[in-house]
Order: sequence, then C-alpha cells, then structure tokens
Amino acid sequence: MRVTEFLEKEGVTYETLEHAPVFSSQGLAAIEHEPGKYVAKPVIVKADDRYILCVLPAPRKVDLGRLKDQLDAASVVLADEDEIGTLFPDCELGAEPPFGNLYELPTVMDQSLEKDDHIVFQAGTHGKALRLSMGDYRRVVEPKVLEFTY
Repeated sequence: MRVTEFLEKEGVTYETLEHAPVFSSQGLAAIEHEPGKYVAKPVIVKADDRYILCVLPAPRKVDLGRLKDQLDAASVVLADEDEIGTLFPDCELGAEPPFGNLYELPTVMDQSLEKDDHIVFQAGTHGKALRLSMGDYRRVVEPKVLEFTY
C-alpha cells in the first residue's frame, strides 16, 4: 500500500485501524468511534485544467465558490468517478487517502482541521484506515491551508 510505505519511509508513527467496509467518511467516524471532525475526507476537484485534492473534516462540505476565489480559478467543479479512478489507480473508489503528494496532486486542507491533534482517514481500501498526528500529516504532505468549507 502506497501510503503506509510512504509513512514508514518518512519515519511517521501511525496506527492501523481495520474494520468492516465503510463507504463514507461519516461511516468511518461511526465505526471507529471517532468524532467526525477528526476524520479527514478527501474531495477531488478540477480547478480550471488541474486536479486538486481537498482535505476537510467528514461532516463538512466544500464551498466551490469560496474555493474558486481562493485558488484564483475561473472554474472549480467536483471530479467525477472516472477521473478519480484514473488519478488513484491503486485505491478503491471512495477510499482515497488525503495525500495528494503521492499522486502528484496539490493538496489543500481546510482551516477547520488545523488545530486538531490527529486525523483518521481511509488508506486506499474501505476496510482499512490510519490514524496519525496532525503534525506528522502536515510535515509530510505540506498542504496549503485555506478556508473553503461549510
């Protein structure tokens, strides 16, 4: 698995969470008994002609207008499933990890995650998640922090 290999190479301590398959970030929060604010939900958008991985808390949604303004883009739309499948060929659809840098995608993180001490996220499959410190996540991903959710 690409994410765990990367984390091990970077010397990041993480916890593996195996569970029955879940198909939403809120489902992951429920099955892991984790507040939704700690579950990092990746959303892939297409801003003009480039894809961007957006990371936000499970209960929040992307405000495409605010994101468009902050990215200084003419257009921002959600990527469709075919595009996501092409961008993340080693992941089950809907279980993409919030690591754009592993897929040559810029990563933006919503400001609402900034002060959390840890995050939990799907690790490429619907039955496996990882928990790691927010400090380590920010260090190895270096996401740009914006305010784009509601």
